[in-house]
Amino acid sequence: MSNQEFVVLGQDDAPGGCCPALLTTPLDESQAGELAKVFKALGDPVRLRLLSMIASRAGGEVCVCDLTPAFDLSQPTISHHLKLLRQAGLIDCERRGTWVYYWLVPEMTDRLAAILTRPAAESLPDHTAPAGAAS
Repeated sequence: MSNQEFVVLGQDDAPGGCCPALLTTPLDESQAGELAKVFKALGDPVRLRLLSMIASRAGGEVCVCDLTPAFDLSQPTISHHLKLLRQAGLIDCERRGTWVYYWLVPEMTDRLAAILTRPAAESLPDHTAPAGAAS
């Protein structure tokens, strides 16, 4: 359909291809850049709603014809938002006749969850100041 702009995290064959958890290993410049592109794709309320509608759909996929009426936006604008989610590796699609069907790529959401998850055995220092203490 279109050229991919974003490198999907974890899709290369290099060791540690996916970003490490943020609390276990600092991201290198390349990992941070790629991860920022995915978060940028998620940084729009319309795209977040679209992702949620696709992910929560019974049967695991949804036709674009069912997504468009939920928004006060034109069909080309919805298609643009879907394209950005697809380029970020969050969703995938298939054309069937006149319509395009979308589904979640769970491997990507699993990777994002892993990146943001604190290891269960570790606790973070408590940085809450007592009431009335100066900041």
